[in-house]
Amino acid sequence: MKKALITGITGQDGSYLAELLIEKGYEVHGIVRRSSSFNRERIEHLIQNPDIYRTSLFLHYGDMTDSSALNRILEKVGPDEIYNLAAQSHVRISFDMPEYTADVDALGVARLLDAIREVGLLGESKFYQASTSEMFGSSPPPQNEETPFRPRSPYAAAKLYSHWMVVNYRKGYGLHASSGILFNHESHRRGRNFVTRKIAIAAARIKMGLQKSLALGNLDAKRDWGHAKDYVRAMYLMLQQPEGSDYVIATGRTHSIREFLDRTFSRLELDWQDYVTVDKRYFRPTEVDALMGDASKARTELGWNPVISFEEMIDEMVDYELEKLSDS
Repeated sequence: MKKALITGITGQDGSYLAELLIEKGYEVHGIVRRSSSFNRERIEHLIQNPDIYRTSLFLHYGDMTDSSALNRILEKVGPDEIYNLAAQSHVRISFDMPEYTADVDALGVARLLDAIREVGLLGESKFYQASTSEMFGSSPPPQNEETPFRPRSPYAAAKLYSHWMVVNYRKGYGLHASSGILFNHESHRRGRNFVTRKIAIAAARIKMGLQKSLALGNLDAKRDWGHAKDYVRAMYLMLQQPEGSDYVIATGRTHSIREFLDRTFSRLELDWQDYVTVDKRYFRPTEVDALMGDASKARTELGWNPVISFEEMIDEMVDYELEKLSDS
């Protein structure tokens, strides 16, 4: 039985990845932070399943800011595969908390990589790093593995540091390490403060008469959106390759926030223009206007293609919020 260690297992991607690996017969270990609230709702269905919890799923307390904890967990678990998904991943918040974002997203990865070296897992473990399309910043689309990085936020800058650290550990120490340069990927497990989930929740609440309006920032920003389930499958495929590499993971289609609103509200037979207002408080100090990925390398080398469409993804998110409100 292979062992996998997932940082950020309680997040959107971590929960889907845990499900995927357990289905494939892995023993999955996850790192969770100690806090006053558990924040484990995304993996609660796995924890509550006696056939999974403590047989295929094990949780360990740790933090990306704590080197000793990372070393201890790696030594105890001895994982075959390590998936680093832990991050302060909200771009707008990174402008308000640049130091914390750097500590977790940049230095946290340096701590984890060096823990792998210190514990002696360089030739034993394969490593996946969650990089981001935000690293491309102002580089014009379409963006692929050869596109120059021009980060436009503290989040993107921190992620770029960790991306190059992975490259250096791959080339300098021979670590089987891959970075997935993932473009935006969503689901009903997305954090409530992200714009896509925020829109889905508000639309459902407006439909149910529980909310009257929704304030957003830049409606003209364009993103390449896919479903998180498709993207965690790409993570897994990267670590099944004979050598590590960097891969852009994207759908190759771009949509504006306005288009996201169109699909979301029309699903509920509403016109978003009757409810949505623009609030300058939600604008970033520096904006990334358009992101669209070219995933040709992933299609060729990994055999990966997205399965869930932009429209299906939104419909699933809206239906989930509506059903949750109807049951409450």
